[in-house]
Amino acid sequence: MKYFPIALFALACSALGSQLTFDENAAKNRPVSKVITLLKDMLKQLEKEAEEDEEIYDKMACWCETNDKEKTKSIADAEARISDLTTKIEELTANSARLNTEIKNLEKEVAANQDALDKATSIREKELAEFNAEEKDLLGSISALKAAITVLSKHHGGSFLQLPRSHVLGIATTLQHEMQKHAAILDGVLTRSERRAAAAFIQAPEDYFDAAPTFKQSYAPQSGEIFGILRQMKETFESNLSASQKEELANQKAYEELKAAKEEQIAAGQQQIDTKTQELADTDEKNAQAKEDIADTRASLAADEQFLMMLKEKCQMTDKEWEERQKNTAARNGGMLEGPRHSQWGRCARPFHKNIQSNFCAARARYAVRPSVEGFENFIGCRN
Repeated sequence: MKYFPIALFALACSALGSQLTFDENAAKNRPVSKVITLLKDMLKQLEKEAEEDEEIYDKMACWCETNDKEKTKSIADAEARISDLTTKIEELTANSARLNTEIKNLEKEVAANQDALDKATSIREKELAEFNAEEKDLLGSISALKAAITVLSKHHGGSFLQLPRSHVLGIATTLQHEMQKHAAILDGVLTRSERRAAAAFIQAPEDYFDAAPTFKQSYAPQSGEIFGILRQMKETFESNLSASQKEELANQKAYEELKAAKEEQIAAGQQQIDTKTQELADTDEKNAQAKEDIADTRASLAADEQFLMMLKEKCQMTDKEWEERQKNTAARNGGMLEGPRHSQWGRCARPFHKNIQSNFCAARARYAVRPSVEGFENFIGCRN
């Protein structure tokens, strides 16, 4: 379409050439021919520049389209990542709070178990001290009674007159001491008659050393009765000692079982505390990293949005400038074809002017004429 007016003009000249005598050399040297040649050269140069401008514009348009797609995708990816990071931060924050609560509860449990173990240990130590004191006391009492029984057993069946006075006094002292010291243990063990006999012997052991028996001595207990009381007290103490020892063994076993259970609970609780503390540290670290990532992503998103906005403005301005250059180029090319109508064409131009006019104007009605043809249209003299 761009070269349609020129081609039509050439066809018209060719058709008319069969009717006119054409001097080619003379036509080339005429001013109009020189102007037309110059205009053609200028038109070619303008067309070349237009092609270069279009090539640059195409590259710019490609750059705009590529960057628009890339930044639009980058913005969408950033928004999706921000959404994911927001969810992740909420989850990590909730996990951190949960772990803190669980660690505090475990620490309370460990402290409670440790306190229970400490109290049990204190009670055990107290019980052991009491048992040791009781055992020592009973062993001493049993030993003293054994000694008294041994002395009496040598004279069993006889009277105390056969014993040295010091031995009898020693036996009386031992009997009195043990009965007073272990009154609680002996309560319900000795009968009333036994207690009276023991009391009589304790009160006047020396009465049993006179040569001639007195009235009191007639009621004094014989060695056999005192011997029986001593043996009964010894057996009672031994039985009590045995029960205390068994109780001590049971208490020690119960304490060891309790200690083992509490130590196991404390160890398990402490292990959970250590595990959850490490998990909490990892969670807090991930949370901090996620917060840093979301801050960086938001900054990147803001930069991409600003870049995309500037890109659209620049590319819209480039499109607008391109359209204006296209219009200016079309108008300029049309003006170049308008000028020769006012020049001196000479003899060749005027005869075939009407033929060109009729053919071009007919074509104008059929085709949509571009602006570059409008100058030639004016030259031919078409009228609306």
